Amino acid sequence: MWKKGLAACTLLLALAGAHADVVVNGVRYEETFDLRGSKLQLNGAGTRYKAVFKVYTAGLYLPRKASTTEEILAMPGAKRMSVTMLRDIDSGELGKLFARGMEDNMDRTAFSKLIPGVMRMSQLFSDIKGLKAGDGFTLDWVPGVGTIVSVKGVQQGEPFKEPEFFAAIMRIWLGPVPADWKLKDALLGRPA
Repeated sequence: MWKKGLAACTLLLALAGAHADVVVNGVRYEETFDLRGSKLQLNGAGTRYKAVFKVYTAGLYLPRKASTTEEILAMPGAKRMSVTMLRDIDSGELGKLFARGMEDNMDRTAFSKLIPGVMRMSQLFSDIKGLKAGDGFTLDWVPGVGTIVSVKGVQQGEPFKEPEFFAAIMRIWLGPVPADWKLKDALLGRPA
């Protein structure tokens, strides 16, 4: 009887651990959540460092787990990149860094087609003025709607309709020249 009770407790703890939220530098990422009717799961989460400074944490949500950039970009369905700042940053500067990250991970012809969207996204972040430690933003791909940028839970402007735009954003973190290699591995669910 005692052994069965111990086995049951062990099983419950294992199941609870399998569905536990992930905490990265004090930021909690839910294991699963619903995005406009699509159930997504956390693929990976990590921290963006600039030199020795922690800048932000990021979590990537997908319809199912994936371990390569190619799988993620080709995967149909809703997706989310969730970012929480660990330090204050000028959001105009952040918008410029996003534009640079997109440009660094695309060929010139493909990037030139996205310039109007890149300019609009930079302007969205510039209009916010600044993000403080603890502030967050999400970048959602919703099929049939587009890329939705939300800051502190508030949607910023109209969605970006082009699927290529969301793929370009994802390449900031998952492309051949990622913002942070360790963060890329974490988002791809690779152990550190």
